[in-house]
Amino acid sequence: MSLAKHWSALLDDYVIDLAWSPDSTLLAAAAQSGGVTIYDAQTGAVKHALTGHANGTNCLAWMPVGRTVPGEPFPPSAQPEASPYLLATGGQDGHVRFWDATTGLQTAAAKLSTVWVEHLQWVGRTDPGKPSLTAAQPEASPYLIASAGKKLVALRPDGTIAHTFPDAPKTITALAVSTSATLNSQLSTLNSPPYLSAAYFGGVCIWNAETFVATKEFPYGNTIHALTWSPDGKWLVAGCQDNAVHLWVPAEENMELHMSGYETKLKELSFSQDSKWLATGGGRDACVWDCTGKGPEGREPLALPHSARVCAVAFQNSHSRLATGSTDGVFTLWDPNRKNPMIAEARMPSAVTKFAWSPDDALLAVGTEKGALFVFKMG
Repeated sequence: MSLAKHWSALLDDYVIDLAWSPDSTLLAAAAQSGGVTIYDAQTGAVKHALTGHANGTNCLAWMPVGRTVPGEPFPPSAQPEASPYLLATGGQDGHVRFWDATTGLQTAAAKLSTVWVEHLQWVGRTDPGKPSLTAAQPEASPYLIASAGKKLVALRPDGTIAHTFPDAPKTITALAVSTSATLNSQLSTLNSPPYLSAAYFGGVCIWNAETFVATKEFPYGNTIHALTWSPDGKWLVAGCQDNAVHLWVPAEENMELHMSGYETKLKELSFSQDSKWLATGGGRDACVWDCTGKGPEGREPLALPHSARVCAVAFQNSHSRLATGSTDGVFTLWDPNRKNPMIAEARMPSAVTKFAWSPDDALLAVGTEKGALFVFKMG
């Protein structure tokens, strides 16, 4: 396994989010100041420079399947060239905006609130090899879940609201979606519905994302900064303000684990594709926990050392490589299954802010706090 720089670019400022198109051909990068750039994944050429959001962009999310937009907003002449994917962006202007990746045009916008839109999650079919959806299949269309303050809504790809959830008790701080067959069979009798979890100060609520019915609620007496599901749906994991990681097993009553003692609050979480390893930040070491069997509580984690605080972690989508980055700009590639886990190391010009593996795991995008963007190729 080798790691080679494929191309690089420079954004206006802090790289706040990165997102790959489902077919791995396009990379969207958002600068904190508001602009969004779509790059060709192979050459690094700028495909589109989008205006993004006034005052700042917070988050990006590509629609996972062929586009369905009832009342298609494009003129007939543009139809043959319309992209099969939409890019959704959320910003400090309280809007969610939808963009066509081929034309670079904004296709729709939804005003959610006067407060920032901070989290986006598509819920729907995720196999890009499936046929594109059509207006005749509205029930199959994916929804974009968006949060702004206490508000949580499901948006259709044309920007209209499909459902408004009850306001959360406090500001929503994290969203995560699980579509695991294991979770589905244990939480519901429906046929493999996706499950949405939303975190806020005081707990997490789980919703069936097809029926919009709340299925579980877990209290937690502090702020939750990060949320993720294990790919097999067994574990729902929270990174917390009180320097701890908390795990629930939604399919079982009163089954939860807690690992405390981190140096800082926990914002960095990532699961390996086989659900064995959970990587966390929260200090100078990236901790990798074994989540097999009864889980990580009481076990010693694999400590991956850094010379400064770990600020980003990301496992590959289908393989076991783990990328970690620290505030001194060092980026390291690991494999926890190896006796000597370190594979490669590189130094960025400033602290890593975001990792994003392409869906095919061939490329790794790395954003930094001073706007530098690097794309590495796996050899």
